[in-house]
Amino acid sequence: MTDRLITGRDGGDSVPDRTVRVWDPLVRIFHWSQAALIAVAWLTEDGPKTLHQTAGYIIAGMLALRVVWGFVGPRHARFSDFVRGPSTVLGYLRAMVAGREPRYLGHNPAGGAMVVALLLTVAGTAMTGWLQTTDTFWGSSVMEEIHETLASLILVLVAAHLAGVTLASMRHDENLARSMVDGRKRPLETDATTD
Repeated sequence: MTDRLITGRDGGDSVPDRTVRVWDPLVRIFHWSQAALIAVAWLTEDGPKTLHQTAGYIIAGMLALRVVWGFVGPRHARFSDFVRGPSTVLGYLRAMVAGREPRYLGHNPAGGAMVVALLLTVAGTAMTGWLQTTDTFWGSSVMEEIHETLASLILVLVAAHLAGVTLASMRHDENLARSMVDGRKRPLETDATTD
């Protein structure tokens, strides 16, 4: 845990701002790189095929690394920390609608479900993109349609992800986007985790 001094907006006394490291560098680099590469792939869909395919191959390689990291990485990077069953996710969503969802240090159950949905959809998009380069599916309009549908689904999921991050940031009075940049969040009141 580290202490940083912050000053109120009125320039008043500084108070300690205790934070703990939650997101490791690999998770943060993966997150922002995927965002950038998905944007590149989307924007070059009808443009230079080499750039579109290169972005797709890098996305796929990074995705494979993230899956491995989900089993061997630090606590909050591990799937076991945030992948929950449907009843837990639905219970969290009900609590969210009622305005009484608990705060989580890592991903909340809805956020964990979103991570899984994005990983699977991005993997499917990369796979169908690659399959179109094989002899079996070269020129396949069905495979192209599946690829484009999955790419569109990524955009829907990204919009839902951004809405969820915004809502959770407002509800719990913390900047979740910033935590994905610096890796730090304020600890839970009951969390004795140290850095």
